[in-house]
Amino acid sequence: MPECIFCKIVKGEIPCAKILEDDRVLSFVDINPINPGHALVIPKKHYHTLFDMDPDDLQACILAAQKVGKAVHRSVAAEGVNLVQNNYRAAGQLIDHAHFHLIPRHEGDGFLSSWPGKPYAPGGLDAHLKRIVEALSQG
Repeated sequence: MPECIFCKIVKGEIPCAKILEDDRVLSFVDINPINPGHALVIPKKHYHTLFDMDPDDLQACILAAQKVGKAVHRSVAAEGVNLVQNNYRAAGQLIDHAHFHLIPRHEGDGFLSSWPGKPYAPGGLDAHLKRIVEALSQG
């Protein structure tokens, strides 16, 4: 598989607006932001999705997201911050390298302006719960 754009950024082959870096994690400003200040946190090691990540790298990303998220929140006087992590195309993953978005939010900015929840049909919740618990027991 050819190297992804995030791997090239980690190697320094493509520049980025770096916010934070350590031995496991890199954080930088998104070049196509939802709102100004939108930042990304990525593991330096390539993982396709959250589900593939080594627990230590996942922990490092979450801790970095907390730290960078606080800075993003303060720096743009945001009223809120979304932490978004997409897996696979159907969920909106556009870069095949696990990553976390920190999106500063302001009232009326139009992003995620509704949450189109749909109630389960009778018995649906219990049926889905059973399948999820069974899948969990299989690892």
